Amino acid sequence: MAKLSRLFLSMGMLIIGLSCKQEHADLNTDERRTLAEEVFRAGAHLPQGSPKSMTRIAKAIAIDSTYAEALREHSVAYLKRGMPHKWKIWMDKAVYHDAKTWQPWRGYLYLWFYRDYKKAIADFNASDTLTPNFIDQPQGHSVDFWRGIAYLGLKDYENSIAFWNKHIAKETEEAGEDWVELEAFLYRGIALYESGKKEKALEDFEKIIRYFKSSADAKFYISKIRWQQGEKGEALSMLEGALRDYESGYYNQRPYVEALRQIYPEDLSHLKSRIMQQP
Repeated sequence: MAKLSRLFLSMGMLIIGLSCKQEHADLNTDERRTLAEEVFRAGAHLPQGSPKSMTRIAKAIAIDSTYAEALREHSVAYLKRGMPHKWKIWMDKAVYHDAKTWQPWRGYLYLWFYRDYKKAIADFNASDTLTPNFIDQPQGHSVDFWRGIAYLGLKDYENSIAFWNKHIAKETEEAGEDWVELEAFLYRGIALYESGKKEKALEDFEKIIRYFKSSADAKFYISKIRWQQGEKGEALSMLEGALRDYESGYYNQRPYVEALRQIYPEDLSHLKSRIMQQP
């Protein structure tokens, strides 16, 4: 039944494409784009990935096959349904027709949905070439922010820390250190911790507590460092705070996918057991 439904959908989209090409054959390039945008935006209220939404997007693409925003939106339904072979076809088309806009976005999707850190970094690097006087910000964060995470995923701590330093310095200069994202301090702290620079890592985790108050992740790492330094009482106190924050929902997480280095209750309980075993 599922295969039959996909076949009908594919046939339906083909029919839409052929009919639209015939119906709008007399339109010039600008007129095609204007009409495609009207069709696309008229269905913006429809649930993402629904049959009506996909039909509307297919019609917009049939009118103007170079309309990158529609091509990208068409790819999303496949991405969120775990169909990378179909997602990539449409996302690559969007990048081809509007690389400045969609190449850094493709890097973001490589990073989070496929954990392909090398391809993500390649797309983020390409965005620097495409927009040399502008730092792209897919999904509301700079490509330096995302590169910091991607290099951490590769355990390339030197590059990860370098991009976090760059990102945090720019944010601090423009708005003040207290406006820097919690995740920036968290991931730089993790990169420092995993590379053996525990005292520097501690500075970042403590900044999170100072600026944001509640963070299970920051308190978890502070607890680990204090325990490793032989400060059992402080470690347990901080870990109790981490447990409370976690139960209140103050921990690093993402929609659809697991966050890099995401912690779970088992991590907290395991650390507590290890601390309690210390004389």
